[in-house]
Amino acid sequence: MQIIAGLIGVVLIALTLWDVFVVMVLTRRASRRLQLTTFLTYIFRWVYRAVARRVDDRTSRERYLSMSGPILLFARFGVWAVVVIFGFALLQWAAGSRIAAPDGSASFGTILYFSATTFFTVALGNVTPEALLPRILNILEAATGFLFLGLVISYLPVFYTDYSDREARLTMLDEWAGTPPSAGELLRRLGHDRALAALDPFLQDWEVWSAEVLESHLSYPILALFRSQHENQSWVAALAAILDVSALVLVGIDGVNPRAARLTFAMARHTAVDLGQALGNPRQKVVLDRLPPGELARLRSMLKSHGVNLSDGATADAKLLELRGLYEPYINALSKALFMELPAWLPDEDAVDNWQKTAFFSTLPHDQRNE
Repeated sequence: MQIIAGLIGVVLIALTLWDVFVVMVLTRRASRRLQLTTFLTYIFRWVYRAVARRVDDRTSRERYLSMSGPILLFARFGVWAVVVIFGFALLQWAAGSRIAAPDGSASFGTILYFSATTFFTVALGNVTPEALLPRILNILEAATGFLFLGLVISYLPVFYTDYSDREARLTMLDEWAGTPPSAGELLRRLGHDRALAALDPFLQDWEVWSAEVLESHLSYPILALFRSQHENQSWVAALAAILDVSALVLVGIDGVNPRAARLTFAMARHTAVDLGQALGNPRQKVVLDRLPPGELARLRSMLKSHGVNLSDGATADAKLLELRGLYEPYINALSKALFMELPAWLPDEDAVDNWQKTAFFSTLPHDQRNE
């Protein structure tokens, strides 16, 4: 039994350290076959989706979902710590329970207590090892606990910095494309201000944002669960809006060079595909046409009235449909997996930007809010 317990302890410690390495140290995706907390993540996502489906009120649902990411993050830390402590306790028991306690007892409960105080580097001294092998295990566990706590302390600032970088640019989209963001509203505002020349640097910035989101969310998948400050914003909606804008420019807008849109579309589509495959199920059929022919005609008419001439005709429509087919299955998968609504192509006539939702600006006439 002691040999079996020792082998189980070694396996548990090895699996945990490998999981910690993959999640917090490795900067690329790795096989999940040997990840200890993979099952925990699957269970958590199942509960996440099940509860979200049953909460009809949007505000209550967003409040619940906003806590899910941090809970999973710290639950994973807790599982790692508990498994390592239990694994070293099994090793100490397999080594013969050579532990000196005040009451002379070396029960498994006492060994587990000794393992916990060693892992968290408390070193109370009321329970001590009495033989060479338990002392070596004590040193190894103390080193493991010290490294684990150091990784957690260094991991959290990097993790939350990535979140902050994602959200800062996303918040700025509110003033460019409304809330929720839409391709039609972005181009309408630029056309109204006769500022289509600003579209190129705007798309270049979002090309960089898409690359950063891809890198950070593949390295730290839990980051995808962290939601925005406002319930009508999300990184999935922003990614969809940027892809929509790029697709319209690639179809053809008078006076706009498509190069920046081509580069941004490529990067944003790469982000949507990789994250859609990692976090969702893009093969699942979703009957959702975000831009039926009638809406497309209305979009062209609205843009034209503000000086933005979008190419029309059967060829242009076919090209737009082809471009949408390259990314919509993946953003639909992300939307369904994370419960983040996709934006429409046309803005809601009664929509008010988040920055306008104050006691003062709410009194402005609607036609003056976006002037």
